[in-house]
Amino acid sequence: MPHVLPVVLIALLTVSGHAAAQSSVAGIVFDDANANGRRDARERGIEGVKVSNGRELAITDAQGAYTLPMREGSTLFVVKPPRHAVATGANGLPLFWHHLFPLGSPSLRHGGIPATTPQASYDFALHRLPRRPGELKMLVFGDPQAKSMVDVGYYERDIVDPLVGRHDAQLGISMGDIVNDDLSLYPAMNRVTAKLGVPWLHVAGNHDLDFDATRDEDALLGFRNVFGPDTYAWEEPQASFIVMDDVVYMPGKKPSYVGGLREDQFAFLEAYLATLPKERRVVISVHIPLFDPVPGVETFRRADRERLFALLADRPNVLLLSAHTHNQRHYFHDASTGWHGAKPLHEYNVGATCGAFWSGVKDAQGIPDTMMSDGTPNGHAWATFRPDGSYSLRYVVARGAKDEAIGLHAPKVLRRGAYPAFGVFANVYMGDAETRVEYRIDDGAWKPMKRVEQPDPKLLAENVADDTAASLRGYDRSPEADPSTHLWRGALPTDLAVGEHRIEVRAFDRWQGEQRAQGSYRLDDAGE
Repeated sequence: MPHVLPVVLIALLTVSGHAAAQSSVAGIVFDDANANGRRDARERGIEGVKVSNGRELAITDAQGAYTLPMREGSTLFVVKPPRHAVATGANGLPLFWHHLFPLGSPSLRHGGIPATTPQASYDFALHRLPRRPGELKMLVFGDPQAKSMVDVGYYERDIVDPLVGRHDAQLGISMGDIVNDDLSLYPAMNRVTAKLGVPWLHVAGNHDLDFDATRDEDALLGFRNVFGPDTYAWEEPQASFIVMDDVVYMPGKKPSYVGGLREDQFAFLEAYLATLPKERRVVISVHIPLFDPVPGVETFRRADRERLFALLADRPNVLLLSAHTHNQRHYFHDASTGWHGAKPLHEYNVGATCGAFWSGVKDAQGIPDTMMSDGTPNGHAWATFRPDGSYSLRYVVARGAKDEAIGLHAPKVLRRGAYPAFGVFANVYMGDAETRVEYRIDDGAWKPMKRVEQPDPKLLAENVADDTAASLRGYDRSPEADPSTHLWRGALPTDLAVGEHRIEVRAFDRWQGEQRAQGSYRLDDAGE
């Protein structure tokens, strides 16, 4: 016999032609055995599943039932449990939410959210997954940021198509700026991403805003209409993933946004974290990084960061993922940024799939070079999470060799006997201040390279080529080179024999082990 729901104020009473306000919402989370998306007579509710309205959190009872306060303008969602899956919609996105907009949203250029019909029961269909021991592999895409259908094509051919049928990921996430202000491109982007065939999560970015909204509360209506809640959780056996909108829109001001979090997000986070064991791996994904890319310039509100870090301080297994900068960087938070945990808090600021906004000279396939301003080629990342709570990260250059982890730049020729003032530069894309990088010439001894914070000379050469070209070299030129946080230099010897000499570089990645790259330079004699 189907479970009888608790009495809630959802009767469709009419007062002066308007539906009476609901004070609460209720529903059932059930095992959708026949995968038809609705609860049939023999399908049982699932106990212990978390459901939220974006602020409060409920946990289903023995019959799978829950009740939550009604928050008009919110999005109700189920926290996908570790051993279950949600259905996939026709657009390839996971179905795990219901909008609560009985009066609709403000009218915006991209439509906002239409009025929703109150339901007697807001149910969520799940189906049981076979036990999948071992690790979870996750694709991480920073800033796809398509501004046109041309860019959607670049995204498809450069990032997605090389992975289709060749990957073993079980989950994926795009880290905000799905598009570049044109929200009408969402269906095209979703069509492409859906080719990967795995559940895909989306973070909201500053270029996903409704810029005609007059307040922050309405600035993601277009995003939410397609992707559901802007803040939510998703559970796998190996980790709990928390996605959070951290773009605070400030219409009429310059800048028009800042990084930060809302009160309802803190309430949800506090309620949700209370349901997790302290040792559980927690992965928080945001768009705007929590560190300040430019020291002293507050791009994420410090008070919000300290409040967030206080909620996380007693958890030993937290990883932060961010994007936004169109650079790649590892940042380790400590007391200087308000983190007071037992060990530094790792934030991986992932490079952009669009690189430098799909700019630069096109290759033979008609795809722009789009190297980022720190010298990192565009691409995507892999995050692997293990049952013991540990994780590893790897960056893959778009259409690059599988083991391409270091970019080398060296002069082609030097004068034999010249003062050794010129060097080889190694851009170690996943490097940080603790990375050991060494080089050798021919079969000589390995020597340490020095970490330098300066622009990658390979990108500087592109800047000069753009400056001196008599006509446009691409639709948009490459970005101006910025100092890189993962660049190393070694002086090239000039006291060797005339001729070609091999340069070898090796870097010791904390997750992937030894990575190598090879190049060469030539020594020539010169007359007076």
